[in-house]
Amino acid sequence: MLAPPELKKVHPLGKSPLVSVQAEGAAEPIVLAESGLITEYLIDHFGPSLAPKRWQEGKENQVQGETEEWLRYRYLMHYAEGTLMPLLVIFLLLKTIRDKSPFFLRPIANIIAGSVESLFVGPNLESNFGFLESQVKSAPDGGGYLCGSKLTGADILMSFPLGAAKGRVGFTKEKHPALWAYVDRLEEMEGFKRAVQKIIDVEGSYDPAL
Repeated sequence: MLAPPELKKVHPLGKSPLVSVQAEGAAEPIVLAESGLITEYLIDHFGPSLAPKRWQEGKENQVQGETEEWLRYRYLMHYAEGTLMPLLVIFLLLKTIRDKSPFFLRPIANIIAGSVESLFVGPNLESNFGFLESQVKSAPDGGGYLCGSKLTGADILMSFPLGAAKGRVGFTKEKHPALWAYVDRLEEMEGFKRAVQKIIDVEGSYDPAL
């Protein structure tokens, strides 16, 4: 569950993922941590088409002048790791407590983990999957993705937690058909398939499951 210690040579927290960027002529690279920052930085410099148009016509730089697509995009870039991922990490920790507790403590561990799941994690995950189901259904410009009709960095960032949760932790096709179909669309994209193949080439396998 922890990144390898070698990463501390790159970033003091030893976090993963990390991206190192060095411009031509720069003496030292910059090291980016946190998925949201990495995604935003790469889009700003290398993939601006993955960010929606920010301003409504005639409302440039005005308060409430932003487009709905851009507001969704900026919100979801923070939501992915600020709201959804912490719940999934707690679920994973509870699963680890259940699986790794000494045999004689396992009944107590199961009771504690079950209580946290039923009182906190489960209801919050169900609320979030319901929210995301409504976001897919109400996406502007005909929808298809969370921010509208075009793929954005927010979709890329959301693909990991939703792929990990798919079929688990209360995220089912029966309860959340629009969200399920959305994740299916992401996983069928050629870019997603190439990314998965890259992981397989490096790691030997790919398993998004929690």
